[in-house]
Amino acid sequence: MAGAGLRAAARRWLLCGGHGGPRAASTSPSCPGCGPPGPGAHCPSTPRSAPADSADLSAHLWARYQDMRRLVHDLLPPEVCSLLNPAAIYANNEISLSDVEVYGFDYDYTLAQYADALHPEIFNAARDILVEHYKYPEGIRKYDYDPSFAIRGLHYDIQKLGTAYRGLQPVPDDEVIDLYGGTQHIPLYQMSGFYGKGPSIKQFMDIFSLPEMALLSCVVDYFLGHGLEFDQVHLYKDVTDAIRDVHVKGLMYQWIEQDMEKYILRGDETFAVLSRLVSHGKQLFLITNSPFSFVDKGMRHMVGPDWRQLFDVVIVQADKPNFFTDRRKPFRKLDEKGSLHWDRITRLEKGKIYRQGNLFDFLRLTEWRGPRVLYFGDHLYSDLADLMLRHGWRTGAIIPELEREIRIINTEQYMHSLTWQQALTGLLERMQTYQDAESRQVLATWMKERQELRCITKALFNAQFGSIFRTFHNPTYFSRRLVRFSDLYMASLSCLLNYRVDFTFYPRRTPLQHEAPLWMDQLCTGCMKTPFLGDMAHIR
Repeated sequence: MAGAGLRAAARRWLLCGGHGGPRAASTSPSCPGCGPPGPGAHCPSTPRSAPADSADLSAHLWARYQDMRRLVHDLLPPEVCSLLNPAAIYANNEISLSDVEVYGFDYDYTLAQYADALHPEIFNAARDILVEHYKYPEGIRKYDYDPSFAIRGLHYDIQKLGTAYRGLQPVPDDEVIDLYGGTQHIPLYQMSGFYGKGPSIKQFMDIFSLPEMALLSCVVDYFLGHGLEFDQVHLYKDVTDAIRDVHVKGLMYQWIEQDMEKYILRGDETFAVLSRLVSHGKQLFLITNSPFSFVDKGMRHMVGPDWRQLFDVVIVQADKPNFFTDRRKPFRKLDEKGSLHWDRITRLEKGKIYRQGNLFDFLRLTEWRGPRVLYFGDHLYSDLADLMLRHGWRTGAIIPELEREIRIINTEQYMHSLTWQQALTGLLERMQTYQDAESRQVLATWMKERQELRCITKALFNAQFGSIFRTFHNPTYFSRRLVRFSDLYMASLSCLLNYRVDFTFYPRRTPLQHEAPLWMDQLCTGCMKTPFLGDMAHIR
């Protein structure tokens, strides 16, 4: 077992102290995290036990380096990889499904998962709209959609043409800092409001924004490459309007309706999830911004002609997130042909279709309130934020990128690269007490290797921007919003099929910096903070 391998390797390290000979664990106060000194105590990272000669110090540092390389190899037997399940559901908060009586769903990228083949279609159509209707240069047509360029959750600075990337070209770090007044800090009032939009910076949060980010970068690249003057605010607005036209004019709906087998994924699994919930007595509702005709065709494809019988309430063209905050828009009933009725809505009936409305009337008419309601959506702001923070519903985020990222995390290359990076970071921190010329040269070599490791690990996810969940050792802004606005997150709705309808999800306790029970770098430098090694091996 992987846990046994971790425990055995760590036990060998504690007994040998990283130097090949038996000794007790260190208690020197000069080692961060070690306790009070004892007779003859020695910490392997303290300079007082090291050779005095600078050449010998250099050899000593490299010996510690090699010790750690061997330990990292011992700590990661082959079975340590592939520990995470891409089809699992991950919890930010404790939630028992036995307490959930009502399940709600968004449609796009929640009930209906779309193939990536949709993105180049959106990109090409919006690009052509820019040329034909906004009279942008014909040369823009030479750009094709690059699926490997952008990731979800990025911020775009409207005033400064982007920061880390200007168009398709990276911006040097010193220029980025200069753009923001000599600091890496961006004031919160500029960064974003409640829905990820600041006065000059926008965060792209939904999956449909991937072709928009790609088109923005390509258009900026063309203008810069040809020395054309332009107003970046006008350019941003034109591109976003062109992308909006693709949706408003129904082009995307037409593509999907014409070839549902190509564009809609996992339809049978969606049917299985809904049928299972209904069979266990759960009530279901749908709130989507998409029009009824589009939703109807998609649901007939995935579920069948009687799909509305599975839902207690169906609301289309809801205008989220305004649906959750604007009390003024009343519900209107649609007939089978999609025509609007004029009568006042006093109750929401099963099998009927309603348009617009607002959450306050929805709560009044259904009395579905608080934690007995669990709503799933893919957009952290438009779908989930208001429901969790203002209304107390439980929320589930659908993150399709999660499946690919977990598969990368499970690779041997990622696991070894990350573990060695952590160990090397700990060694750098503890060996910085050596400040002679030879030692500083060794430390500089390690720093360079650490930076190379960070770039390698980042590029495994995306060569330009890395993982959507983490930027080096910090969670991304997207990841922080995910934790704040969702109780659960998963790659697709079908992950629910792997759990009982009364299953309780427990979040793992993630160590804070001051309470980490077992950091790899502490283990690898012989500075253990805890005696619970056997228990720690089971922490995910």
